[in-house]
Amino acid sequence: MFVLCVLQYKFLKHCYKHLPSPLAAESGIVKIKTIAARNSDILATLKENSSEVVQPFLMGCGTKEPKITQLCLAAIQRLMSHEVVSEAAAGNIINMLWQLMENGLEELKLLQTVLVLLTTNTVVHDQVLSKAIVLCFRLHFTKDNITNNTAAATVRQVVTVVFERMVAEDERFKDIVDQPPPVQGNTNRRSVSTLRPSAKDAYMLFQDLCQLVNADAPYWLVGMTEMTRTFGLELLESVLNDFPRVFLQHQEFSFLLKERVCPLVIKLFSPNIKFRQGNSSAASPAPVEKPYFPICMRLLRVVSVLIKHFYSLLVTECEIFLSLLVKFLDGEKPQWLRAVAVESVHRLCVQPHLLRSFCLSYDMKQHSTKVFRDIVNALGSFIQSLFIVLNTGNPAATNTSTGGSGAQGAAQGAAQGGLGAGGQGGSLTTQAAFEYRGTWIPLMTVSVQGSAKATYLEMLDKVEPPSIPEGYAMSVAFSALLDLVRGITSMIERALAKEEEEAVRREANPDQNTQLEPGAHLVWEEMVSACWCGLLAALSLLLDASTDETATESILKAELNVAALCGRLGLVTPRDAFITAICKASLPPHYALTVLSSNTANLNKAYSIQGQSVQIISSSSESHQQVVAVGQPLSVQPQGTVVLTAKNIQCMRTLLNLAHCHGVVLGTSWQLVLATLQHLVWILGLKPGVGGALKPGRAVEGPSTVLTTAVMTDLPVISNILSRLFESSQYLDDVSLHHLINALCSLSLEAVEMAYGNNKEPSLFAVAKLLETGLVNMDRIEILWRPLTGHLLEQVCQHPNARMREWGAEAVTSLIKAGLAYKHNPPLAQNQRLQLLLLNPLKELSNVLHADIRQKQLESVLQILQSQGDSLGPGWPLVLGVIGAIRNDQGESLIRTAFQCLQLVVTDFLPTMPCAGLQIVVDVAGSFGLQNQELNISLTSIGLLWNISDYFFQRGEAITQELEREEAALQKQAQEKGEPLNRPFHPAPPFDCLWLCLYAKLGQLCVDPRPAVRKSAGQTMFSTIAAHGTLLQQPTWHIVVWKVLFHLLDCVRKSSTTADKEKIESGGGNILIHHSRDTAEKQWAETWVLTLAGVARIFNTRRYLLQQLGDYFKAWEVLLDHIQSAALSKNSEVSLAALKSFQEILQIATPVKDSAMPNDALAAMGAPVLIDPLSAPGPGRPLLRSDSMLERLTSYNCAELQAPPPGEESALEDAALWWSAWNTWYRTGTDSTRPPSGGTGTDRPSFVPSQPFLTALVQIFPALYQHIKTGFSMEDLRKLGVILHGAVSIPISSDASPFILPSYTEAVLTSLQEAVLTALDVLQKAICVGPENLQVMYPAIFEQLLLFVEFSCKPPQYGKMETKHVANAKYNQIQLFTPAEWVALNYVPFAERSLEVVVDLYHKTACHKAVINEKVLQNIIKTLRMPLGLKYGCPSESTWKLAVSSLLKVLSTGLPVARQHASSRKFDTMWPELANAFKDFLFTKSTPPDNVSIQEFQKNEAIDVEVVQLISTEILPFAIFIPKDFVGQIMAMLNKGSIHSQSSSFTEAEVDVRMREEFSKVCFETLLQFSFSNKVSTPQEGYISRMALSVLLKRSQDVLRRYVDDERLSGRCPLPRQQVTEIIFVLKAISTLMDSLKKTQPENVDGTTWAQVIALYPTLVECITCSSSEVSSALKEAMGPFKDFMQPPVSRVPNGES
Repeated sequence: MFVLCVLQYKFLKHCYKHLPSPLAAESGIVKIKTIAARNSDILATLKENSSEVVQPFLMGCGTKEPKITQLCLAAIQRLMSHEVVSEAAAGNIINMLWQLMENGLEELKLLQTVLVLLTTNTVVHDQVLSKAIVLCFRLHFTKDNITNNTAAATVRQVVTVVFERMVAEDERFKDIVDQPPPVQGNTNRRSVSTLRPSAKDAYMLFQDLCQLVNADAPYWLVGMTEMTRTFGLELLESVLNDFPRVFLQHQEFSFLLKERVCPLVIKLFSPNIKFRQGNSSAASPAPVEKPYFPICMRLLRVVSVLIKHFYSLLVTECEIFLSLLVKFLDGEKPQWLRAVAVESVHRLCVQPHLLRSFCLSYDMKQHSTKVFRDIVNALGSFIQSLFIVLNTGNPAATNTSTGGSGAQGAAQGAAQGGLGAGGQGGSLTTQAAFEYRGTWIPLMTVSVQGSAKATYLEMLDKVEPPSIPEGYAMSVAFSALLDLVRGITSMIERALAKEEEEAVRREANPDQNTQLEPGAHLVWEEMVSACWCGLLAALSLLLDASTDETATESILKAELNVAALCGRLGLVTPRDAFITAICKASLPPHYALTVLSSNTANLNKAYSIQGQSVQIISSSSESHQQVVAVGQPLSVQPQGTVVLTAKNIQCMRTLLNLAHCHGVVLGTSWQLVLATLQHLVWILGLKPGVGGALKPGRAVEGPSTVLTTAVMTDLPVISNILSRLFESSQYLDDVSLHHLINALCSLSLEAVEMAYGNNKEPSLFAVAKLLETGLVNMDRIEILWRPLTGHLLEQVCQHPNARMREWGAEAVTSLIKAGLAYKHNPPLAQNQRLQLLLLNPLKELSNVLHADIRQKQLESVLQILQSQGDSLGPGWPLVLGVIGAIRNDQGESLIRTAFQCLQLVVTDFLPTMPCAGLQIVVDVAGSFGLQNQELNISLTSIGLLWNISDYFFQRGEAITQELEREEAALQKQAQEKGEPLNRPFHPAPPFDCLWLCLYAKLGQLCVDPRPAVRKSAGQTMFSTIAAHGTLLQQPTWHIVVWKVLFHLLDCVRKSSTTADKEKIESGGGNILIHHSRDTAEKQWAETWVLTLAGVARIFNTRRYLLQQLGDYFKAWEVLLDHIQSAALSKNSEVSLAALKSFQEILQIATPVKDSAMPNDALAAMGAPVLIDPLSAPGPGRPLLRSDSMLERLTSYNCAELQAPPPGEESALEDAALWWSAWNTWYRTGTDSTRPPSGGTGTDRPSFVPSQPFLTALVQIFPALYQHIKTGFSMEDLRKLGVILHGAVSIPISSDASPFILPSYTEAVLTSLQEAVLTALDVLQKAICVGPENLQVMYPAIFEQLLLFVEFSCKPPQYGKMETKHVANAKYNQIQLFTPAEWVALNYVPFAERSLEVVVDLYHKTACHKAVINEKVLQNIIKTLRMPLGLKYGCPSESTWKLAVSSLLKVLSTGLPVARQHASSRKFDTMWPELANAFKDFLFTKSTPPDNVSIQEFQKNEAIDVEVVQLISTEILPFAIFIPKDFVGQIMAMLNKGSIHSQSSSFTEAEVDVRMREEFSKVCFETLLQFSFSNKVSTPQEGYISRMALSVLLKRSQDVLRRYVDDERLSGRCPLPRQQVTEIIFVLKAISTLMDSLKKTQPENVDGTTWAQVIALYPTLVECITCSSSEVSSALKEAMGPFKDFMQPPVSRVPNGES
């Protein structure tokens, strides 16, 4: 530096030798050298002496010599650059430069020097500085362009330097705290005393700049000659823009801003405000000043800076500026003005924090302009106006060159032609543009996203307004809108995110209390509220008009962001409005969608921009859109097809994006989104697949959807996004998820309503998506389960449309299966409530009546069982409830599926099931038994019940323990609630209750309408009770007996008695039914039989257990009552079975009390022991059979040992049981054998008991009698007799007789008759060995037997019924429909057997007192009189023969007894009976049948002879003990027999044989024997003998005489056969008499008798003339003996004298 200075000095000295003071340079050199030599810090010293150092150079400049001036200026610059110029020197330099400027020398060098001076140091201040600045300004306004421009640049730099110095000064003093200046109004413009030097300079400079722009004189820049506004505004703008802190930190500067700058700006804006385009016509009286582009544009730049940096200072002023700015956007303003205004607005729009401040300062203040809203609305209006203005064709509107419009036309043509022609112009690239109602506006790239790079605001060099290309303003406005949205949304989103972070941090550290900005939310909400209408109007219009995919994407993104932001801020109306707009854009134009229409109607009230009502734009022209799909609208009425464009699909994607990314904030607008998606999906023909995902599918009906290849490739993507959208629901919070579910449900409701009443394919979108949403939210399924499944169950699954229904069921079942399979935390096993919640809808499905739904439900149950059966736990009751919810109106296949489930449960899952579920399993199995659709299932289910019972048996202990634990818990709960424990069969133990439920269910099945089911159930039930009954506790048996067995018997009895008697033709299909089961009544009879037998068997096998119950006697009585009612049933099968049951319960030995061995007890039974016909015991432990009597007795004795009952009581109770049985037997017998009352013989009786029944009934008595014999009384015997008599009296129908009766020729007893005799036999044997007092019963037994004997001749009558003898019954099997005739039995064998019994019994009992007293013998004789009297008239020949032989046997026993008791006169009445019996028999009125052979007749005669012989041996010899009357009668009979014993029906050839000669002979002989006997004990006897002979002889005489007379008179005519026979007989009698007389002792014959005999001879001689050879031969025989009388006898002793 030093060397340079020296050299320059030398150069000066050399060059300017001619200078006035050449020594100046010289002295300068010396000075410099001295400084250098003396001082180490040369520069500092130089600076102190700079005035002297600089002086030579200043002088050089003063020469005005160009070279020297240049050299001097260079030297000065060098010194300045080394900062060795002092303040004084600087002043000198400036003065020198001023002179050069005024002389117009070295202008550029001057500017350079000034710049160096001011930039290198800070010594220039105040006036010097102002002079330097003025110098630069002056140079700016020279004629030379280069100088001008350089000066302008220098001015700018200098102004910057001045402010930079101030900033540096502030920086230096920032730590020193100034005394605050006294508060003053600061009215004096020059009051800057408080400012530091640099600040003061800056202040003065800025103040003067304002003065100059305002065209006022400057205060500080003295010497200014010229100044332009544009340059002034540029300088102001640069200062304001570059040094905002200066104005914000210093009050004085702030004051300048408020007092100077703002008024200035407002004043300069005035021409722009007043100007209206089109008002500038020459005719206007007061021409308005036109806006001037350069100033206007610069003013806007200044305003932008003011707003950007000083908004906080100039709130009011900014309000004015912004209002002006909004006004400049008016359509009436010039295009360029609108363009720069919109650029300015754009600048604001990229500053969201500024916008926020506007909102805070204006929009949120009560009486302030809504500036922020107005800006947004103005933008919207501006965009709208562009379409409208262009459309009006205003010439001022298009300010473009012809070429421009040509290009536009070409571009527009290309756009329309290219797409309109289906894109055939492949080489044409379409320009991005907006097209609306014929107006086409191209879209340009105006700035990078997020920055407001202006075009016209930067045109600082233009003086004339530029021409604005078409589309520029639109493009800027479009960018501004997008930037506005982006800025606001990102700012608020950031703030919200920060807030959330703070909240999280607060949660983590509650101690740290961070303060959030108060009211922040209010501001954000106000901002959105203020701007959304305008934004929506503008964006909707642009979206509609957009033809460019990128632009559309940007608009959609903006709408999406605003919608999401509104959602986050909870602003429902704007959120819904934006979503509605996107939805509308997604759908075809004018698409009728109720949700959107109603939403739009609500929103329209809110839209208005500066007084204009704005509609959400509906599409106008579709010419510029590419059609990608044609499909059918989703509506009730078919409406043709609708068209989807590429833009619709683009909007749809945005909608999906919105839902996917911002689902959390959608809230109620899910409804809009989903409704739209549903319609789009429908139009595109997407159908739901597995899991609810939508797949491309064909429409089922109508014109099928037409899709272009473009959209075809897109469909899988859309489908995928759709699925992802619902998958992402797992990230939504609970509230949002509920909104989503609610929206889907209401959509589904609409679809459901739409699907009513038509068979169109329904929209399944909502159902499918409900399913998808449910599936992905399994981790929190609880919160959405009820609304989700509730809707599906109530609305969808019950729908009449099958497809809709099917999907509802698919959704419900899939959700349930997924829910059960999901690994919940805690697991389902530990979360019973959740498990039951999940399973509940499965149960609810049972209420749906549609079979397809139930089928689906049951299939899913089957799958659940197969996959989760082991882990159902407490869910079992629900699952079983579903399986069991079968009804008969559901088809076979449903029931079959349900039954498969049940079978699976019973075979695989009983051990895993909680025991509480076992009862339900029983109920369910029972319900399958009761269903009537599928018989096989019913039968199989009964088999399952057997398996279940077996399971109970095997796992009894474990089940008991678990059930008791549960019972205890339930009991505790019930006690806490104060309620009684409510369960079936309480208070039986829980395990017993299980059995009781099983029995009860089987009991229900036992009364099923189907016979096969009843039969199977009955067998199973009784087998189960038999096999497993031992598990039951004793009190439970009480319930089994009363509630199960007797209840069942009651039901069966009731059903049987009311069953239909109609014939059933076939048993379903072509199965023929056997005639024994061809009515319901007969089928029920089988059931009754089974049931009664089963119950009886239980009473039999479990007698000792049941006897320990308190009311065994009562139960016994009830059982007997059932047996009785069954026995009296009109059905022979039932009645017979009842008796078998009766027999069974009686086949029990009475417990042995004393030393008697069981064998004796067995013997006492007198009947075989029935072995219990139980079916094989079921699986489980082997069944202990207690059938054998020995075992029973042993077990009973053991039981007694354990708990001995009081002996007498037990015996008494036992007796009571047997007497109860006897009463039952008696009632049954009485009722069943009572003959029908009333009616004639032709009426068919209602019911006649069958022979097997009666047989069984009678067969019961012997066994029963063993138990009651000790108390059996005469009355009981009488009762018995009535029943036995009734029983044998009952006829049988002719169609049954061949099976019961033997052929007529066989004399065989029926089993009934056998039984009756057996019963009486048992009785007589008992009486025989019994005590004396029993013997009074003998007569009664005789009486009964004798009644039976009568049947031989007089069959019993059954009521008034007409019966035929079996031999002549019209037995005809073919006449099935004619009433059967009734056939009386062949009673002969029975009567004969009875007679044999009588004889036998009498033989044993003749001497018994009772037999004698009760005149048994007389009764026997009386009874025998009938067959004896009938003789040949008897039905059977054997009868009278047996009667005779019996009489003979009885008399042989009885007569000695009678003689013995003659004195007691107990037999007096017997003798006449006997006489009559002899008389009736010997002189019978019946004639022998024609076909009787001679040998037969002779045999019969021999019987007669036997009787007479009995008289001669047993009666007449004992005449002394016999009543005389009787003897007289006997003699008369003998007398009669000796004469007239022929039958009138013999042929002549047989007469001689058939005259009963032998009989007559015996009679005569007997007569004679007793007539002529020497031993006549009484005169009376002799008299009787004589009388007899006399009568006999007289009668013979008369007959002979009459014959002789008749013979004589008859001439040649033969006499009547009868008379001939009679005479022959008389002749034979005479010969017999003669023989008798010969044999008799002569002294025994009376003289009178001889006389009478001899008197016969003449008459006999007269008969010789007879013509009959028969008479002749008889006569010979008669006359022969007379030869012995030819000589008188030797003895003279008279006969007959005593």
